[in-house]
Amino acid sequence: MPGGDPSIGQLVRDSAPTFSFEFFPPKTEQGDRLLWQAIRELEVLHPSFVSVTYGAGGGTRDRTVDVVERIATETTLTAMAHLTAVNHSNAELRNLVGRMAAAGIRNLLAVRGDPPGNPMGEWVKHPEGVSYAADLVRLIRESGDFSVGVAAFPYKHPRSSDVDSDTRHFVRKCRAGADFAITQMFFDADDYFRLRDRVAALGCDVPIVAGIMPVTKMSTLERSEQLSGAPFPPALAAQFERVADDPEAVRRLGIEQASELCQTLLDGGVPGIHFITFNRSTATREVWRNLTLPTPVGG
Repeated sequence: MPGGDPSIGQLVRDSAPTFSFEFFPPKTEQGDRLLWQAIRELEVLHPSFVSVTYGAGGGTRDRTVDVVERIATETTLTAMAHLTAVNHSNAELRNLVGRMAAAGIRNLLAVRGDPPGNPMGEWVKHPEGVSYAADLVRLIRESGDFSVGVAAFPYKHPRSSDVDSDTRHFVRKCRAGADFAITQMFFDADDYFRLRDRVAALGCDVPIVAGIMPVTKMSTLERSEQLSGAPFPPALAAQFERVADDPEAVRRLGIEQASELCQTLLDGGVPGIHFITFNRSTATREVWRNLTLPTPVGG
């Protein structure tokens, strides 16, 4: 991409499979130290890119830009900022996009976002804002030379009435100008492959990167449905319940499960894996080391 980082959309198409990591903006000095420790430890793995999330209602927007700007200027990493439409007018969104461009950020993930305080609360459009992620994609595209990603939901978005309408909504986001997608976390490879097949059946070839989060403690199971919009697979939940009283066994099982899931996805031709780190590096590095990359064609 001229004058900045490479286009993530192009990386995902040309350098598959990509490997990448997601961080969130810290709220404390201790959190900041943990974040930068994780970034430095993961930088040595030479990921394809990293991303920084954006709090509900834009609650962390300044910190998001600050973290992404620092990654862009102080590390060798290609950085992507998440951007949500909640509580923002179009003018505010264009200002934010301009600020990111001025910081050299050329990759954005456009997400409509959840209402602050209650992810499943009523979504209220800003009176001078956008209604859908597709509108946000178009706004970013009109604002400059960006590579734009969108979210995908292997199960379906929690607000969608059914899988078919959710798939059509996803394809509309892609046709609005998105050139890649990253899924919300999931734990069943078949959910990903079914999504890919549904999207392809509608004539859409936008590459869909898999969002993966290793389960390292039991509390993650309880939060996963809210975080992902998908029920945690019952058979897998039963495996975790059997070792629930042994935190180290829970962690080992989570690493093993995430490694198997990633390997199945890689063997099935996933264009990339995006690890949700919660600003920790150890579990992610363990999963990454367990993977066997597919042999390149002609390699």
